[in-house]
Formats: sequence, structure tokens, C-alpha cells
Amino acid sequence: MQWTFTLDQLAGIAKDFWSKYPDKRVFTLTGVMGAGKTTLVKSLCAAKGVADTTASPTFSIINEYGYRDASGQRHQIFHLDLYRLKDEDDAISAGVEDTLYQDAICFVEWPDLVEHMLPEDTVHLQLTVEPDQKRTLREITSSSK
Repeated sequence: MQWTFTLDQLAGIAKDFWSKYPDKRVFTLTGVMGAGKTTLVKSLCAAKGVADTTASPTFSIINEYGYRDASGQRHQIFHLDLYRLKDEDDAISAGVEDTLYQDAICFVEWPDLVEHMLPEDTVHLQLTVEPDQKRTLREITSSSK
């Protein structure tokens, strides 16, 4: 999967994203600082119907949001930003491993530290800033990371 878009197109990209990954739970997000990973997560949350204010979890490490599906059932989305963690022990202490295995959607920024903790069916995504300031979001495989 790959999308190239401007900020104005992000809401449409988010809807298309969920149509391509309707049953996936854990997504990693890699990209340079300022690529727009948190902005992307905000749009993906909005497309699911999250009404809470979404923000970068840089200082809290894990943010939790709720939404209701079409049948009214409540679901959770976790947004993890592991940039400030030093090692695997920090990740375990912060509850990262427990969060990854809940029945919830998880977005993991800066995932390298916890790569071996990730579920087998994790979708690995890379966000790239293009020369024209567009962004490209693409799924990457283990061999292209």
C-alpha cells in the first residue's frame, strides 16, 4: 500500500487507509522528526470517530482514545511514542508490551526499541516528506526496513 498526499487530502487518505486495513490492530510508524506521524494518527483517529482531543504522547508515552463503531460498541486506540525511552526495560515499565496485546488499535512511533515485542501481524508503515512537501505513506516489509 502507498499513498502520496497533501495535508488537505489527509481525511480522505485516512478513510481509504481503514478500508485497506479493516481488521489490523498494530501499526508502527517510522519517519523523520516532523514528518507528520502524529498528524497522521490524529486523522486516522478522526476517521474512526474519536471525539477526544488527540495529541502527541511524547511526554506521556501512551495516549488512549475511545470511539464507537456503527453498532455502538466502544473500542480503544492507543498512540505510543517511544522516542524518549532508553531501553526495553523502560518500555516494559511504561506498559508498552501490555498495550500491544490488548484488543485495541495501536499506533507505535519510534518502534525499533520494541521490535521483538510486536505482534506477528503488525503493519509497518513509513512516512516520508517529499520535496514538494507532500507526504508519502507506505507499508514496508521487514526486508525494506
